[in-house]
Amino acid sequence: MTFLNSILNNSKKYENPFNHWEYNNALTDEAIKEIENADIPDISKHNLNYDGTRAIDGGTAEFREGITSGGKAIKFRCFVTKENASQFPNLVKFIKELQSKETYNAISKMIDKDLSNSYVRVEIICDRQGFWLKPHCDIKEKLMSGLIFVNNAKESDDLGTDFYNEKLEKVKTVPYKHNYGYLFTSGPNTWHGMEKKKIIQERRCIQVNYVTFPTDWKVE
Repeated sequence: MTFLNSILNNSKKYENPFNHWEYNNALTDEAIKEIENADIPDISKHNLNYDGTRAIDGGTAEFREGITSGGKAIKFRCFVTKENASQFPNLVKFIKELQSKETYNAISKMIDKDLSNSYVRVEIICDRQGFWLKPHCDIKEKLMSGLIFVNNAKESDDLGTDFYNEKLEKVKTVPYKHNYGYLFTSGPNTWHGMEKKKIIQERRCIQVNYVTFPTDWKVE
């Protein structure tokens, strides 16, 4: 239970600018390798521009409403599903750990939200030069949000997620360190994003959510 051990024994709570937890060593080497090798299309080669959202230009706002189809944007996003599970056996093991009662109960206590009727959603992300993410608060359907960074490209620590106060002033940047993550629960004034920064090669990570809308991975 690599992830559970990480959040129980290698995590730290921060309260500024909102409650969140940072943790490390949550992924196995095998899971990291699958993230590194995942084929994520480079949108710059498709004449699309980053628009400050994960949906990107050419996608639809449906994704931000919790609709899992995602419109055109889906082809630029790599969610781990039962359809592609054979490509990611170790990430499926990670998802099964997230589905386990022991894990979601531990997170429920941390964030003070009931995850017993939720679904797990994991997305492999590869951001490239030009990416940015405007300050936003997650939809209420995301009961738990967070990223785990995979920085084997030796990119700058500054490429982590930026957190803002209610005045949208940047308060901190979660460092983009290898096998290092953070989590929080959606709510008012949980403003986060990523300002325009220089990405030399790529910014790989996985997004980890417990959500209220159906995915292939219902908790146990």
